[in-house]
Amino acid sequence: MSYLTLVGAIFITWLILVALFAPHIPYHIETGIDAASDHFVHVIESTCNTKLKQHNRIEILADGARFYPAMLEAIRSAEETINLECYIFRKGEIAQQFVDALGARARAGVRVTLVLDAIGSLGAIRWCTRQLRAAGCRVEPYQRLRWYTLARLNNRTHRELLVVDGTVAFIGGPGIGDWWWKGRKGKPPWRDMMARVEGPVVSDIQGVIAENWLECTGEILTGVDSYKTQRRADGSPAFVVKSSPADRATASRVLFQTLIEAATRRVLIATPYFLPDKAFRRAICRTSARGVELIVIVPGPHTDQRWVRLASRRMYGRLFDAGVRIFEYMPGMTHAKALLVDDLWAVIGTTNVDNRSFEHNDEANLAIRDPAVAARLTEDFRRDLGRSAEVTREQWRRRPRWEKLAGTVAWILERQQ
Repeated sequence: MSYLTLVGAIFITWLILVALFAPHIPYHIETGIDAASDHFVHVIESTCNTKLKQHNRIEILADGARFYPAMLEAIRSAEETINLECYIFRKGEIAQQFVDALGARARAGVRVTLVLDAIGSLGAIRWCTRQLRAAGCRVEPYQRLRWYTLARLNNRTHRELLVVDGTVAFIGGPGIGDWWWKGRKGKPPWRDMMARVEGPVVSDIQGVIAENWLECTGEILTGVDSYKTQRRADGSPAFVVKSSPADRATASRVLFQTLIEAATRRVLIATPYFLPDKAFRRAICRTSARGVELIVIVPGPHTDQRWVRLASRRMYGRLFDAGVRIFEYMPGMTHAKALLVDDLWAVIGTTNVDNRSFEHNDEANLAIRDPAVAARLTEDFRRDLGRSAEVTREQWRRRPRWEKLAGTVAWILERQQ
């Protein structure tokens, strides 16, 4: 047996053991709660260590043709600081535009700071770091692949954040790569979204980036040019929920599950990777069984993770029993991530509905309490719904035997993905 074969066998055995024996936290809410109540806000503030801040201007930017130009415009107009954190930064046309823009501002005297995940951006870090550092940017990989970091290999920064001059922030699911820009290999660009934010929560987003920069370098970002007091006369109440596996019960899990179980009318979920664990599936089923409309949009056959799709489809039966409706997006890959509750709450950020986001990754989400923003995102959700095919129980039952078998094997991903 070769060395690589042995390593592979050990890794697969480890995955199976984790799936079989790793303890599950049986998440559930203590008592009923209304998502529209002030008490709900107080609970989330207390359990997620955050604060609802008023008067934020939030603009939803759908797809790379809109959010990349907006991000680049903000970078090119920077006067003091640029702070960027990425899980995915991949060599290509759009990445080169970012490298050029960041380098130009650094040469103009702007302090440019980047955190790039060492695995999510693998293959591009050396390419872009050389150019960026030559221009005066500060760049650090998160969780380098070293023998002494193997115990934390599964912890990645999945955050996709940009803050410019401490006044404008971008938060959402897309990284920086041509998948979102012009598509690749003849396929359409990935469906996705970002939020452009101005107002008091920008400093909270800056604080999230500072957390990972601190972990990489030991430096605490404290400059007055990064954290600015901002007051607006109008806008949306919102809070930032950051999540890290340093706490076993992560804040993103608390936010998502509490919001869903607090719904009284409607829950809409868009997620590229749908692998809820048993406790989360029970929460979804309880909510749907109470008569709450519950609709989920996931990728169809154009997914970039076929094994994840197979593992996800394996669990549809019990969700159908509770009245959950599941739709598969057909035009191409959808990477959109949104949670909409009762036409009031909207969550946009990096968290997927899977165990990797809930237990292993560093994540960041913006939770917005505003019917106008919820309506804007619901409009996009309904549009995506029109481009999706509903998975019916009968279709699901008639899926090929090979898919059923593959799904049974892929259940291991439920604990890892």
